[in-house]
Amino acid sequence: MPSEVIRVICPNLRCRSILAVPAMTRGKVVRCRKCNARVKIPLVATSAAPTPAVPAASNEQPGEEEKV
Repeated sequence: MPSEVIRVICPNLRCRSILAVPAMTRGKVVRCRKCNARVKIPLVATSAAPTPAVPAASNEQPGEEEKV
């Protein structure tokens, strides 16, 4: 059974390497192998992109402009 891998980006703006660490490191601090920066591994998974807001229903058809 393969173990889960967590991918995080190094917070060092000059490095920005992608770190792949085992799931058992959640909540711990690891070091980037490339620049030695300390990286805190989050306890829970965070979504990469926020879910888009659903626009309110309107009577307009797509592509139609409002007439004044």
